[in-house]
Amino acid sequence: MATRAAQSGTTRDIALPGVILGVGLGGFVDGIMLHQVLQWHHMLSGTDSDNIGVRYYPTDTVPGLRMNTLWDGFFHVFTWTAVLVGLAMLYSRMSHRRRNVWASRALWGWALVGWGLFNLVEGVIDHHILAIHHVRRGPYQTWWDVGFLVLGALLVAGGWLLQRGAGRLHAEPSGSAA
Repeated sequence: MATRAAQSGTTRDIALPGVILGVGLGGFVDGIMLHQVLQWHHMLSGTDSDNIGVRYYPTDTVPGLRMNTLWDGFFHVFTWTAVLVGLAMLYSRMSHRRRNVWASRALWGWALVGWGLFNLVEGVIDHHILAIHHVRRGPYQTWWDVGFLVLGALLVAGGWLLQRGAGRLHAEPSGSAA
């Protein structure tokens, strides 16, 4: 029977690509759902009360919406780049039997960790330290911001548990030494 270290050797190979992929995918969920579909906030929609003195760009004026849309676009470039980097790293590390990787609890566990880390870092920096936007403005905005952080922590914990329960990926070609 293989030792735990031998079993997790290949799963560790996908940890960093999985986390980076999760950061990008989590950012896409944030940008698409919260910025575009629900329109709860944009990248600079809270700059009337930010902590760093950024000019206010209200979302109910054309110039304000243009600037918010521009910064939302930069945000999407970042998330798209993270997805591409994660996929490229994953491909370079797992060039054989990719189907095993895509079906692996390890990959999706690490992706959830990345998504959760995205929520935690983006939430702490943009919502609390810089205060350039909030999840949803209004009387309960602090609770929405805290809920975003709690969701991030739950994603990290759930992803960590999911990947820990993953078996060996068997990503090597048939006949290779394991």
